[in-house]
Amino acid sequence: MFDRSELDFEVETQPLTVVLEKKEDNDKVLYSKDMEGQVLVRTDNNTPMNIVSTNYHPTQYLTIVDEIEKALYMSGLNITDAEFETNVYDGGEKMELIAKFPNHAENIDDDGLIVPEFKFRTSHNSTWANNGMMGFHRYSCLNGLVIGNKLAYVYGRHTKNFDPISFGAKFKTASEYIASGETINKMRKWYKTKIKRSDISNLFCNTLTRRKEKITNKYGYNRNEQANLLNLFDIETNSLAGKGRNNNTAVEEGSLWTAYQAATHWSTHTVDSKKPHVKRVIREKKVLDMLGSDTWEYLEVAA
Repeated sequence: MFDRSELDFEVETQPLTVVLEKKEDNDKVLYSKDMEGQVLVRTDNNTPMNIVSTNYHPTQYLTIVDEIEKALYMSGLNITDAEFETNVYDGGEKMELIAKFPNHAENIDDDGLIVPEFKFRTSHNSTWANNGMMGFHRYSCLNGLVIGNKLAYVYGRHTKNFDPISFGAKFKTASEYIASGETINKMRKWYKTKIKRSDISNLFCNTLTRRKEKITNKYGYNRNEQANLLNLFDIETNSLAGKGRNNNTAVEEGSLWTAYQAATHWSTHTVDSKKPHVKRVIREKKVLDMLGSDTWEYLEVAA
């Protein structure tokens, strides 16, 4: 399944008895012997990765992979032609696992197949908490479509003793849910649910672009991101109407599906960021929160 070649190393904690030095973005970070805690070290090359608490117990990458693969075998998903991807960043400090299941592809809107996709991310340097999700991948435009309702989604800090076995069980439940077709039926409903542009604008303001203003300390929204998302909403809506893939003429009405498409396009297209994979994690979390919001639920019911 997953390529284990870049994960074939272990980490261990060592006492803070020496001053270690690590370079990141040309800045030197000193690990002083006067600091409390332990150093988390990669054992094959003695590279320090993090300062952790004295009661921290690391989970090895391969331990996580073992449990995920066990859950896959037990899930009921057809993995005959499944595609597996292993990404390692920053010398092993961060790991990302991706699996796609083309044998469960479905056509929602006659604009290409969507395929169930599993993602899991974790890190040894605390930049990524343990987080995993089951979503969908669109072949035609390479969007990573993220759905959070009734599917496995786990987000937990390393200090909370992440349990890979427990997560594997949740992932198995999500896999069974996808194999049953319930998610596809929900998406088909989104596709038929017509929504006014003003309601979609309100949805984005209350979820994806919402932020606290520094000066007033009150909640507002990011105007640039809001304009970008509405532009994507127009493009997706015009595309479904047969008016061209890049037609951003403002529409008066779209659907929950085109709003979802716009949000997931926004969440996965981060190539212009300084650290695209970090930005992608943050945005995908926002999309999950949007799908679980009161505003989204209201639009599902009221339409």
